Amino acid sequence: MSRRYFGTDGVRGRVGEPPITPEFVLKLGYAAGRVLSRADFAPPHRNRPGVLIGKDTRISGYMLEAALESGLSAAGVDSFLTGPLPTPGVAFLTRALRLSAGIMVSASHNPFEDNGIKFFSAEGLKLPDAVESEIEALLDGPLETRPSAELGKAERVNDAEGRYIEFCKAAFPKHRSLRGRKLVVDAAQGACYHVGPRVFQEMGAEVVAIGVHPNGTNINHRHGATHPEAIARAVVEHGADFGIAFDGDGDRLAMADRDGKLFDGDQLLYAIAKHRCEQGRLRGGVVGTLMTNYALERRLKEMGVGFERAKVGDRYVLEALHARGWELGGENSGHLLCLDCHSTGDAIISALQVLEAVATAGQTLAEFTAELKLLPQVLVNVRTPSAGEAMQHPRVREAVSRAERELSGRGRVLLRPSGTEPLLRVMVEGEQEAAVKGLAESIASAVRQVAA
Repeated sequence: MSRRYFGTDGVRGRVGEPPITPEFVLKLGYAAGRVLSRADFAPPHRNRPGVLIGKDTRISGYMLEAALESGLSAAGVDSFLTGPLPTPGVAFLTRALRLSAGIMVSASHNPFEDNGIKFFSAEGLKLPDAVESEIEALLDGPLETRPSAELGKAERVNDAEGRYIEFCKAAFPKHRSLRGRKLVVDAAQGACYHVGPRVFQEMGAEVVAIGVHPNGTNINHRHGATHPEAIARAVVEHGADFGIAFDGDGDRLAMADRDGKLFDGDQLLYAIAKHRCEQGRLRGGVVGTLMTNYALERRLKEMGVGFERAKVGDRYVLEALHARGWELGGENSGHLLCLDCHSTGDAIISALQVLEAVATAGQTLAEFTAELKLLPQVLVNVRTPSAGEAMQHPRVREAVSRAERELSGRGRVLLRPSGTEPLLRVMVEGEQEAAVKGLAESIASAVRQVAA
């Protein structure tokens, strides 16, 4: 069944415009409640199904949280409200509280004008496509409220933050602490604004917290993993050992070394993989995406570590990890998955894995990842109404072939249609930046000629 509203990461859009309106979200809560109230979703120890609802710090979260709660109640489903909590915290508590599902109200790294609804299964995993399709199928039907005696109730989970903090801390070796380390932690004015700094403080670090004053409209604004220059400056200014930046909902990570040098998801993934390999506890190989820097793939192969590419999106990385029985994967955007620690991407836990690696080695992050020399990567977006056809055009294919011959196995060419805009993304990476730029532009020029 084709899906009209669910994308790769739930339902998302501009607040006040379909589908992110209170009317639609109420109906979405009701439809989800209907599906999740089936016997195969209701935990056996509960009289009726319960759903956890968390949110980030967007002002629209109040409205959408209330709409979801109303819809779930009408379907006879109880709601458990956490208030602002990172997305991975919602996944964890859904599982810990033995609930039928979890819902996160967030648009992740997007600006505050956007918002979205993400669903998690009872196991803390994203809902299967088939279940999302079931929910969509009910959206066109009537909203039939359960009898008053069967309506769902709502209650607040008062210890949500504390339970999640303890869960994160458990991902760091008990025989180690962060005592003597000075960290800058940037919470992006988002869902990590309270729990993020506390995790590292409770583990002994001296923490300089920035991006921890959300006002409902400043989430991700000039702070966080999508604006890592803020931690780069703050690390140098405060003489800190490391900088750690999260995005608005706490599943994306960027880090900085003591000199302000920034590290992206590929470099952080390498640090974790290298440490686990040295410790003899890397299970299987590593999953990246089509956008993962070729240098990481090459370096892992030199180490004898398997590597597989998935489609762009942490959902597809997770699927590939499950299919392979592996535990470690991620995207260069900073979505990292350590499945021995959590069922989903968690920026706090990922940061702790990196800190464990460098603490064990007694090195800076730059020293520990020195063997990984990222290749220059150039991305050109070309506007075209038919990206798929343009990719197959003989003129474009010839331009790609010329570029691949010139790279001679020392780089990559990738053409990828955008999933949200009428664009064809042209990516080229190789050893010489000037040559890479020229090759990317030559392919983009061929696409423009075809699209004209």
